[in-house]
Amino acid sequence: MKLIGNINDIKYTRENRNQDIALHISRMEYITHKKDGRFFQPFDLEVELEDPIVLTGDRLARIQNKLLAEGEYEFEVYDKEGDAYTLNPDKQLSLSIEYDFDADVTILSSLYYTVTVSNEEFKELKAEHIRQKKQQQKGRGKKGR
Repeated sequence: MKLIGNINDIKYTRENRNQDIALHISRMEYITHKKDGRFFQPFDLEVELEDPIVLTGDRLARIQNKLLAEGEYEFEVYDKEGDAYTLNPDKQLSLSIEYDFDADVTILSSLYYTVTVSNEEFKELKAEHIRQKKQQQKGRGKKGR
């Protein structure tokens, strides 16, 4: 995870001028809700990405949440198709930053990028994730001989 630019420039509405802000996301979380008896339960899958996703500031709008501590932010995520931006309610970004006064540097301390998917998509993603882990383990076993 890496932050380029000033995240505080992003306001409560999406703006094109925030294109110079970039977040490099290396871990993604997929969430689905399955019925467990009478109630729906959340299930999640965290995936480490080989190539980071880059989200630019023009695709983000801050969410007003007075319960967040200083340095914590939540964002709505917009999808961009051509020149059109559409809000994607299935994607959410939350992050925490800290300021190091001695070094005069802003540090990205945590980043959570979540995508809500259907149960079918979740099953496919989980199966693919398990296949990739098995392939990685096979490769490691051969090197140790």
